[in-house]
Amino acid sequence: MKGSPAGDVSVVICTYDEARWAALVRAVTSVVHARPGPGEVTVVVDHNPALLERVGAELPVTRAVANCGPRGLSGARNRGIAATRGPVVAFLDDDAVADPDWLVRLAAPYREPEVVAVGGRALPAWEDARPRWWPEEFDWVVGCSYRGMPQGRQSVRNLTGCNMSFRRGVFDAVGTFTPGIGRLGTKPVGCEETELCIRVNQRWPGARIVYEPDAVVHHEVPAARSSWAYFRRRCFAEGQSKAMVAAARGQDAALATERGYVVRTLPAGMARSLAAAATERRIECLGRAASIAAGVAVAGAGYAHGTWQHRAGSGPR
Repeated sequence: MKGSPAGDVSVVICTYDEARWAALVRAVTSVVHARPGPGEVTVVVDHNPALLERVGAELPVTRAVANCGPRGLSGARNRGIAATRGPVVAFLDDDAVADPDWLVRLAAPYREPEVVAVGGRALPAWEDARPRWWPEEFDWVVGCSYRGMPQGRQSVRNLTGCNMSFRRGVFDAVGTFTPGIGRLGTKPVGCEETELCIRVNQRWPGARIVYEPDAVVHHEVPAARSSWAYFRRRCFAEGQSKAMVAAARGQDAALATERGYVVRTLPAGMARSLAAAATERRIECLGRAASIAAGVAVAGAGYAHGTWQHRAGSGPR
């Protein structure tokens, strides 16, 4: 596999709801104005003809295409893969804004032939201020990079969905995103990128999936997602999603990264918060420690529920 400059990257942005139009415009603009820019920008609209017409008429994209396959993010991303031609396919969420050098940074690791996928850092752009009880260890709840991830370029098991890319040959060899895993509308499930990356690792044990923190996007977090109710729902859904991945790819692969996160990252976060509460007498630090404990418990309950559903043959609901 040869290296790929930014101009060889096809950028795919998936969208589904006209209520997110302003965010979509910001996402597209950030990519179109990158220098050097991508080879092409494709917006995939998930089963929304009116939005498809508006994208085609008003946005400066290479093409706007409809997802005619299974409804949901996995189906839309697969449509984007089929509609593009670049040797590298990058995915940006419709509510994320890329830094001007995002594409250059994302493409740089592909100079190494063993690198088959590259993802970058996603910083939360809170509509309201970050809740004082919200621990940075749980920024994955809003689709962002979290405390405990590598600080420099490093091989990882899987990438973050809002900021990731793959060599096209990956899809030719292992297939595309699995329908039925991943977000559908506002239902906060996920892990479709985790399942795909595990397939890549199983097919090519010597290949590298690389996290490049200098490839930065800013992921918008609306006020509705900074509530305790959303935090709880998303943690439960993450557990359900991990159960689906475990059923498809094996428990060891599905939970390899999570074990280290639970054993090392979260206890360190709780200790840090409790120490700050004791020395600085800040009540919000106790809130963060409590949120870590609650998040683990809720995600564990979601995993148990998802496992039970799979064994019962009903799938997550």
